[in-house]
Amino acid sequence: MRHVVRAEYRYDAPDEVKTWHMVRERRNGEIGHVAMCGRRLREDAETRPGTEWGRTDEVFCHSCGALYLREVPSQPLGA
Repeated sequence: MRHVVRAEYRYDAPDEVKTWHMVRERRNGEIGHVAMCGRRLREDAETRPGTEWGRTDEVFCHSCGALYLREVPSQPLGA
């Protein structure tokens, strides 16, 4: 299963990222807009590869992160 990082924006600044969430790719290859934590995100929100998890200036959703780490195989440090 492929995962994608998707932005949640601040309401007072529509293009300012508030939090990043993890989204599962759908079976047909499309990227969903409902985060793993259940939050509905804008369909036009910025996306990044799942490998960007934990590599942004903005915070990540704790719930999405916990679920994501349970779904992906662990990698040795430095891999």
